[in-house]
This record gives sequence, C-alpha cells and structure tokens, in this order.
Amino acid sequence: MPIFNPFKNPFMMFFPKKMLGIDIGTASVKIVELSRWGGGKTLENYGEINSPALYKESFRNMERGSYLLPDYFVARAIRAILDEARIKTKEVIFSIPDFSTFCTSFELPPMSEKEIPNAVQYTAPQYIPLPISETALDWKIIGGEPGDKRTPIKIFLVAVPRRIIEEYQSVARMAGLELYALEAEALSIARSLVKDSKKTICLLDIGVQSTTINIIEKGSLKKSYSFNFSSGQLTNAVASAMGVGYTEAEEIKSKEGLLSKNEGISRNLYLLVDPILSEVKNIVLDYYQREGKEIEEIYLSGGTAHLPGLKAYFGEVFKKDIDVPNCFSDLLYPPILEDTLEKMGPSFSVAVGAALGGLQT
Repeated sequence: MPIFNPFKNPFMMFFPKKMLGIDIGTASVKIVELSRWGGGKTLENYGEINSPALYKESFRNMERGSYLLPDYFVARAIRAILDEARIKTKEVIFSIPDFSTFCTSFELPPMSEKEIPNAVQYTAPQYIPLPISETALDWKIIGGEPGDKRTPIKIFLVAVPRRIIEEYQSVARMAGLELYALEAEALSIARSLVKDSKKTICLLDIGVQSTTINIIEKGSLKKSYSFNFSSGQLTNAVASAMGVGYTEAEEIKSKEGLLSKNEGISRNLYLLVDPILSEVKNIVLDYYQREGKEIEEIYLSGGTAHLPGLKAYFGEVFKKDIDVPNCFSDLLYPPILEDTLEKMGPSFSVAVGAALGGLQT
C-alpha cells in the first residue's frame, strides 16, 4: 500500500537514503533512524523518552485520539531525543496509532481500474463512522483483478481525521522536521515484522492503551481490529495483588509474568490474558469462515510480548507456531547491540516499520 500521504507530494518517487520513523505513544516517544545504501538497510540510530521523564502527564489520550499535551510539548520531547542521539536527518514518517485511525475492508463489484477511485470515494461513507468532509482516505486493492468481469474487487481502506493530520503537521514543524508522510500503525508494524513471509499470520500488538489484531496474508495487511485492552491493566493487576505502586508492579510483571510463584499475581494475570485469547480465537475463526484461510502463525508484539509465560500459553491454546519477531533482524548494526535490540524489538516495531516505508524502492 502506498504510504498514507495527505500532501500528495509529487516527489514521493524520489526516496531519500535516510529516514526517521517516529512512534508517538501514550507513555513514550520512540525514534528510529535508518539508511539505505545499495541493497542493505542500516540502523543508524534510535532513541526513546518516557513521558514521566519530562512531564507528569502522558503524551496522548485514547479517548481524545489526539495529544493530551500541547503540540509544543510533544515536539519538545522529540527534539530532546534527536539532540541527545545527535540525529541530523530531517525527513520523517509518523506512525498514527490505531485509536486515531479507522481501518476497514469491503468489496466492490467487478470494474475497471479507472473506475475504482470514484467507487471507493462513493462507498467509503458506508463503512467509516466519520464525516468524509473531515477525513483523509487512503486505500489499496487486496483482492480481485481490475477489468476482470467475474471477480469482485476487495479494498483495504484507512481513514484519518484531518485534525489528526494537522496535529502531526504542527508537531513536525515545531520539532524542525520535514514531514515526509503519515502511516497507519497497522501498516508500519506489518512491514517491520512480517516482511516477505508468504504465510497467513495473525499479529497481536498489546499496547499501553489498546490492543490491535492484524491479519496479514502473503505480506499484505487484510484485516485490522482494535479493542480496549492495555498492558497497563496487567501492571495494575500485579499492583493490586502485591499492594505495591505502579513502577514496582511493572518490574515484577516484566520479571515474573504468568510464571510468578505468587498465586495472586499469576491468577490475576491469567484472568486478564484469557479474554485476549478469546478475542484472537473469534477473529481467526471469522477470517477462516469469510476467506477460507487458516492462520498459520501468531506473532506477538508490543512491550508485553516478552511477558514470561505468554508465548508458551498462546502455543498451548492455539497449537500453532508462536513467534516474537525482531524488527531489527534484517538491518545492519554493530554486533554488540544484538542482545539489546532483541529485547527492544517488540516495542520499536512501529517506529522501524514507519522508517522502512520511506526507504522502499
């Protein structure tokens, strides 16, 4: 899918050799700088800053869909990372979180390639809960063949409120960056983790404020679902069981997870994880019934992907291969960073995917 570019820049075809990918999350901002030299891609730099390091409030809020803090403070956080890491690259792709975008798919009747754009504009309002006049749309064909009178055309659509786009424009300007493009988070994460796999994969991303389930077939994003579950709920469950503060509970959760010998912790965590499993089961079954395709693997991403016992529990329930892919695996970087990047991988997959989008040939 073409990078979601609200500016329709005619120079998009001339891809720069360096690109920043920025993921502005609820509790942190993550930045990755990648370069392309010849056929290889290199990790030039990366950085992260957590909101408590600068402010008492989070960077953004799911209920609003936009920034909780003023654009100036978000830009200041980005500038702090760029200055600390001595990053000079200006071109940036921002990844837009799932709760600020709307992704859907639908079918059009058989038609020619020339007819499709107008058909999408006409049909989209039936599927998105946003006024078209206040929304920017991007789409791609994920099934069918234009011009074939026997098969319908399947469309994957991304809709973003224009006010969200304006906020990113403002942040980029204040941070001294050149906004190359915007992209839905689901597309960024699919690019960085699934890569060239020909399998049908269910990718589960457990975030700080919400969780996304993506179905990717032969490297192409087919479905994207979001629901209100966060890794913070797991931390709160540990805090409740242990009677400790949030920071200490986060450390205990990351260290012990589902394997905790404390029955209160493990019981509370299983009670929260089981609904996620049920959600994945329902989506996997729905995809099979609609498309006739079995999910072959399940990928786990987000900061919770390395929760002790989570991967094994998914494998036990689904009887499928469960993987926690490393978004840095295909990049060139100093060997000394191997262990660090493997641990960071699940949290940086969105930023890496966004940057990779700007280096595509």
